[in-house]
Amino acid sequence: MTSENQPKAGHRDTPVSTVFREFMASGWAADDRSPAPRAEVADHAALRRAALSLRFPGERLVVPGGGLKVRSNDTDFTFRPHTAFAHLSGIGSDAEPDSVLVLEPEAEGGHRAVLYFRPPAPRDTEEFYTDSRYGEFWVGYRPTVADVESRLGLTARHIDELEADLAKGDAARLRVVRPADPKLTELVDTLRTQAGTSPTAEERQEADAELARELSGMRIVKDAWEVGEMRKAIAATHKGFEAIIATLPEAVRKGRGERWVEGVFGLYARHEGNGIGYESICAAGDHANTIHWTKNTGEVREGDLILVDAGIEIDSLFTADITRTLPVSGRFTDVQRKIYDAVHAAQRAGMEAVRPGNKFSDIHAAANEVIARHLHEWGLLPEGVTLEQTLDPENGGWHRRWMVHGTSHHLGMDVHDCQLLLRADYMDGELKPGMIVTVEPGLYFKADDLLAPEEFRGIGVRIEDDVLVTEDGYENLSAAMPRGSHEVEEWIARVSGASENR
Repeated sequence: MTSENQPKAGHRDTPVSTVFREFMASGWAADDRSPAPRAEVADHAALRRAALSLRFPGERLVVPGGGLKVRSNDTDFTFRPHTAFAHLSGIGSDAEPDSVLVLEPEAEGGHRAVLYFRPPAPRDTEEFYTDSRYGEFWVGYRPTVADVESRLGLTARHIDELEADLAKGDAARLRVVRPADPKLTELVDTLRTQAGTSPTAEERQEADAELARELSGMRIVKDAWEVGEMRKAIAATHKGFEAIIATLPEAVRKGRGERWVEGVFGLYARHEGNGIGYESICAAGDHANTIHWTKNTGEVREGDLILVDAGIEIDSLFTADITRTLPVSGRFTDVQRKIYDAVHAAQRAGMEAVRPGNKFSDIHAAANEVIARHLHEWGLLPEGVTLEQTLDPENGGWHRRWMVHGTSHHLGMDVHDCQLLLRADYMDGELKPGMIVTVEPGLYFKADDLLAPEEFRGIGVRIEDDVLVTEDGYENLSAAMPRGSHEVEEWIARVSGASENR
C-alpha cells in the first residue's frame, strides 16, 4: 500500500505539453547495469524467515516496511523501514518506502517469500520526472525487480499486484504487523471480513499481536553475523565520542554547546553509518538530571559534567547505545568523582550479573543494590529506613528518587529491542548466549532537590555499555571506551592532546 498522498501545491502546477513529454522521454542512455550481487545478509535473512515459517504453518504473514511520513507540507522525514521488515528481508538503510514482505504458505509446507515494492518507472512515463517522492529524476536510482531478487534471493513483484494477490487464498488465515502500515492493515481486515469466516475484531488483533511478539522475540538472541554488525556500530560510536571529546573546548568557547556536541556526533553518525540510532542526549550540568534530555539547547561550561547518551546506527540498521559522563574541564571535582565512582561501582555489579541462567531482571537488582547502599551510607534515605527496607520492591523504593529508570534493556536493530515481548519473556526471561543488553545505572541530583546535599545538586551521572552474553559470562563490547573516573580523565587528556598536535 502507498503512503497518504501529499496535498499538491497549487502554485507549482505547470502545464505539461505533448512536445515536452515526448522530449523528456527521449535521449536517455540504455540502463545496462547488471543486477546487484547477492548480499551477505541474504542467507541470514532466509534462516530467519524459515524459523518464522515453522511457527506459523499454513498462514500468510504480511510484514510491511511502512511508508514515508510528512515532516511539513510537502517534505518527508528520512525513511527508515519497520524493524521486523528489515530483519526478515535483509534490507537495511536502502529499503524502499511502501515495500511489503509476504510469506506465502506452500502446499508442500513452508513459505515462499515475496517482496512487493515500487520499482522505477520507465523514463517515458511522467512519474520519472514529475513524482517528487518516487521519480528517479527527483530521488535518484532505485532498484529493479531483478536487483531485489538477485540481491536478496527471494521473489519480487510490483506493489500494484499486492492487493489482488492478498485477495487470493484463505483470507481468514492472514496475519499482519498492524502498526507498520495502517492502510494495509485496513485492507487485510477488509479481506478477512469479506472471507465470511473471519474471526472477531478482537481475535484478529490478538492474532496479529502474536505475530508481532514473535517477530520481536526472534531478535533477542543474535547470531554471529548480527554480533559482528553490533561491533561495527559500537566501533563507529567510539569514534563519535572521541570527536566529542576533541571538540569540548570549542563547545565551551562557541556557546550553545550542547547543540555543538550533538552536531559533531551527528556528523560522525552520517559518515560512519546510516545516522544516529536515536535522538542523542547531550546534557551538560543540571540537564543531565533530565533522563531523556534531547532538546540539547544548553550551554557547556567549564567545571560541569556533560552526559552524552548516543549511538550510531549502521547501514544494516543495528545500533549502539552508549553513555559516558565527561568532565568538561578534563578532571572531576571531588564531589563529581564521589558520585561518578558510585555509579561505576553499580555498573560493575550489574555487569557481573550478566551470565547465562540469570534472569534479565538480575542486572537491575545487582546495580540497584549498590546504588541504594551508597545513598544509605551518604545519609540520603529517610531517618530509620534500612537498606533492606528501601530495596523491598513492594513497600520500599526511597532510593529510586535518585535513579528512577531501569538498568538494562535489550539492544539490536532497535535501541530498545524486543519491546513487544511479554514480561515473562523479557523482565523475567533467562539470559542466553547471544543476547546483547545495556548496563546503565545512574544517579541524578536535580538542582532544586532539597533532599539532596547542596554540593550534589545539579550533578547527574550515567554510565552505559553494550554487553554480549557469552557461554560463560559476558563480553563488554564497548570496553575500549574508558569508564573508571581516572581512566576517563586519561582518555580526555589523550584525545585532547592528539587533537592539539594535529
